[in-house]
This record gives sequence, structure tokens and C-alpha cells, in this order.
Amino acid sequence: MTETTTFAWRPFLLTWSGEWADSLSEDDTRAEDEDARQARWLGFPPASGERIAAMEERLGRRMPPSYREFLEVTDGWRHAGGFVWRLAGTEHADWHNDASGLGESFEEYLEEDAGPEERREVDIWRRGLQLDVESDATYVLMDPEDVDEDGEWAVYTWASWRAEAPERHASFVEFMRDMHREFHSLRSRDAKPAFANDTTREQDARVAEARREARDGDWERAVAALDEARRYGRPRAAGLGDQLRRLLGHTYMVYFEDLVTDPRYAPDLLPPLVAEHAANSNWDDSTLKFHLRGADDDLVSLAYATLDQVRSGTYRYAPDGPFGEAVERARELARWGDTDGAWRTLRDAVPLWEPSGPDHLAPLGWVADPVLGPLLTPERGRELLSTPRGGGVGEAPDPTPGLDPGGLAWLAEPEQGDSHRPYRFVLVEGVEPRELPGRLADDGPGLAEPLTLWEARVRSLRDKREFSSYDDKALMAVGRAGNGWSFAYDGDPAPFDGRRFVSPAAGAAGGTGAVVVWSDLGARHGDPFFHLSVARHGAEVYAFTYAGGEVRRRSGEIPEALDPDRFFGGPEDSAGTERRLLEAVAAEFGVHLPRHAIRVGRLHTFTTRSWTRPPGDGEAYVVIQMNRGEPLPADGGPALGEGPGTD
Repeated sequence: MTETTTFAWRPFLLTWSGEWADSLSEDDTRAEDEDARQARWLGFPPASGERIAAMEERLGRRMPPSYREFLEVTDGWRHAGGFVWRLAGTEHADWHNDASGLGESFEEYLEEDAGPEERREVDIWRRGLQLDVESDATYVLMDPEDVDEDGEWAVYTWASWRAEAPERHASFVEFMRDMHREFHSLRSRDAKPAFANDTTREQDARVAEARREARDGDWERAVAALDEARRYGRPRAAGLGDQLRRLLGHTYMVYFEDLVTDPRYAPDLLPPLVAEHAANSNWDDSTLKFHLRGADDDLVSLAYATLDQVRSGTYRYAPDGPFGEAVERARELARWGDTDGAWRTLRDAVPLWEPSGPDHLAPLGWVADPVLGPLLTPERGRELLSTPRGGGVGEAPDPTPGLDPGGLAWLAEPEQGDSHRPYRFVLVEGVEPRELPGRLADDGPGLAEPLTLWEARVRSLRDKREFSSYDDKALMAVGRAGNGWSFAYDGDPAPFDGRRFVSPAAGAAGGTGAVVVWSDLGARHGDPFFHLSVARHGAEVYAFTYAGGEVRRRSGEIPEALDPDRFFGGPEDSAGTERRLLEAVAAEFGVHLPRHAIRVGRLHTFTTRSWTRPPGDGEAYVVIQMNRGEPLPADGGPALGEGPGTD
């Protein structure tokens, strides 16, 4: 419910007028404003009941309550914010009737299926009551069709130089309060002498209290107070609030204003700032300096060095002290897939974190760390912000649930916004993830630095110059799969070729056990299939492949729990069958794959040897070679060869 009859217009307007008068120097006062400055009153005489009634008869509508009460105090207003120099009273308020032509202009860009909000941005120009009389290309319109339960009309403001959709204010009183905040924000920025009054002192006290509340874990009250102080233009309020917003998952227009250039806070605030810049800049770094206004050369150099680290994936968040030690433990867990354990380690250490100064509200640099950053979710951000830290007092919040469901059945679920996709993985018992390249790959560079699977695929193709139709070397992410098990996972496998497929289970199981699963039971193209093979001590123990609607290549003595006849041949849909199969594999071997790390996190990767046998006699294949810097063939395609030994 909006504030209407309870709003004290006269004290509010008197305070505003006095603040305005005190903020002016002799040189700032326009001749037409001198009387207002001397009187310390931006308004006019009150409108009589007769004038208000005549206005309403002229316009054919009763005015909303807060605007009527405003008129009873002053018949118009000067300097409503920074860009409306004269606001209408009873004489000048009139229907706009699209006199600006903006309704017609907005109509041209309106989609046929536009909803009520988009439609309102067009219709407001045709039905709105115009209140701006003199302004800096700024329109103020009250909408008689956007009415709340108290009869208040919403107010819309729009300026051509802002190039945004009209801004909505819930009522006339809310519009005026917003304009008072705008006046403060502009004066606080550049007023001489210094802009100080009861309002600024009240807001500064609220900022100080918000610092304490944030450290105590009462982040919601802190955010509300800091947002209000920011709208009043109070120093550092935006930078303080941005620290909390960033941990809530917000990145848009989060710049840590006034704080990121402070040498005390820059080491922790620069990384998330430059990480967001790197994600959205398209390598145009000119805008980064815009957010570093006032920084010295050393700090600018630090910003660009951090940017290079973020882009190369080498940035490491490394605070000092006990909290820093916990950060290292969390990174070690996360890089092998245990993101839930990593989060618990980080969260439990938050009370040990020490701020760099009074305006440092929470640890931030870790969100830019390529391994730790994916741990953040809005729920976890709220959990961290609810945890007392940096000398704060209060109770720790209840822990958020883990993000990994355990087991393997989640693989049968489509990713959000995507259909079911094929996958394959290898589980090896009794070895660490870093040992998997030695079991699944030929001689090579070993494990790459942690990357998302998409980043790893892009990098693997960057310098690749030869592609073979018979070669199926898998790019796989690695990590821990439970007590004593490690995994290698490929979420974008090549098409399954049952005629030439060679399970890597035997090669991976030297001196231990290995399990291979390759599934595309939800195939959109081709036949659904599912393959399972288990090996011990270098030899296959049992295996089966389901394809073409039947079980094929069945071998060895398959345990009853994994017998394919239990899963195939019934009426159950493919997703249900796959889920039951995966549950059975997880239960048989006591393994799991970490969903969050695989889908969102960054893991070490490597490339395996081929999953298909070499071509036999008489089998044709294609090799494609792409030479850097050499022109393509005349037809625009790569050079092709066919048959053994062809280049």
C-alpha cells in the first residue's frame, strides 16, 4: 500500500527547500530562483479548493489523493530533482495526448505479442497527464489507468538522453520522494561548499549501522539501508552495497564504486570487477578504466595484470591467515569435483575472515577464482552473508543443502533448457584422478589446468590440424567418484560405432577394477543404446551393449543386479530405464559423479587414446588436414584423402 493521506507534505517540502537553498552559492542562483532562495521555499501559495475543483472539471477526472494533498500545500513546484525545473500545479497540468509523438515512435518498435508492460510504454503518451512544465528534455506523466487500491496514479518519467524505457513511480508522493533523492545525489557529488544537512547526516548514520549489520549477518537490513543511502548519493554506499549484491549473484552494474580504487580493498574487489569485464568486454578493455577513475598508475597496472590472469585462467585467490589456509583446502576439493565439500570448507572458515578496513564487508576475490567461483549460487551467497564475520556477532545460519544428488541417476535428467544428451565415463578403483592419463591415454601432456568442459573443448580444437573419421579420442574431465574411485567423464562423445568400439575398461584396470558406461538412450538421431563393461586386473570380466532394440555383445557372468534383461524389453520409457540402470551401477560399485562440478565447475581434463579400433583391411576412412596460413582448396573445403596413409 502506498503512502497517501498520512504523508506530511509541508515538513517534507520545507526540509527540501531549505536544503536546496543552503546548497547554493551566490554564483549558482539563477535570477528567477533568487526569491525562492531568499524565502527558502521552492513551492508556491497553496491551491484553494475551488482551484482544485476547477482543474478536475477541466480535465474530467478527480486527481489522485497524494497529488491533491500536494496542491493543498503548494500549487506547483520548482526543481523537482535535477532535470525538471517547473512542476505543474492546477493551471498547467494537462493531458499529453501524444503531443511529443513519442507514443507513435514507441509503437513502431512494439512486438505484435507485446504484453501489458510493453503496451503501457506506448499508451502512457496518449492517456497520461503531463506534469512537467519546464525541464531538460524530461517528461513527467501520471497514468490514470495505472491505479492502486488507494486511488493513486502511477507516475512515469522519461528523458531522451537516458535512452531507457519510462521509469515507473508507484504514486505522486513516491515520485516526489525519488526526486528529493535525485536532488541529494546530484548535490552530494559536486556541491561546493560541502553538502551537509540533517538528511545527509541521517543517511551517513544508517550507512555506519549497515556496516555493522552486514558483518553480524543481517544482510537484508544492510542491503535496504545501503540502497537507500546510495539513492541519496552518500559516499561509498554503492560500493558497500555492491559487495553484498555480488555475493547474491548480481553482476549487472556492480562496480564497487569509491572502494575498488582504494588500495586497502582493491586486491579483493578488483578480481570480481575484472572477471565480469572479461566475460562481457569482447576484448575491448577501454571500459575498464572508466570504472577505475581516480586510481593511481600502480592500481591500474594491478587491474590489468589481474585481467590477464582471469582471462588465462591463472588467477588464484590467496588471502592470508587461517581463512587463506581454508581457501586452499577448498580449492583442492573443488578441482577434483567435490564442490559440496569445498563449499562447506569455505563456509565454515568465513568467521575467520579478516576485513581489510571498515568498508570491507565480506570476502569477494574468490568469486573470480576459476576453481572456486563456480561454488557460488544465490542460496550459498545468502548463507555466507548470513554468517557473522570480521568481528560480527550473531548466530550462524542453517547450512544450505548440497548441490550434488549423489549416485549416477542424475545423468538421465536433461540439463535445464536442453534435451537429453549422450555421455560416457570411466570409473577406476584405487587410483587418484591425476593417474588416469597413464591408464587411458598414450604419452601426452597429462592433465590440463581446470576448465569447464566447454572451455576445454574449445581449447582442444584451437591448434588441432588433423581430423580422422576412424579416430575417437575422448576429451574427458577427471575427479573423485566416491571412496577409492576416480572418474573420467565425456559429456559430448562422438557417435557410437558398435562395429569398431573398443571399451577402455581393460586398459584402465591394470592391477585394479574399472567400469565403463556409454549411454544415449534418449537419442534424437539414430538408435538408442547403452553400453556397460567391467574389467579387473587388465581383463574384461563382463559387458553388454543394448542397441537396435535388443541386447548385443553380451559377455561374461553379469551380476543379477546389472542383468540387462531386468531393464530392457518392458514398457518403461527410455529415461526411466536409464535411471534404473544408473542407480544399479552406483549401488553395485558404491560410486557417484559430481553433477555440479561436471555441469558448472572447472575440472582437470585430458585426451584419451581412441575408443575405436584402427581400420581393418578394405575399410575406408577420411583424414582432414587444415594447415595454418595456407589457402583452402579452390572449392573452399579442406584437403581430403581416403584410405590408409592418405594425407
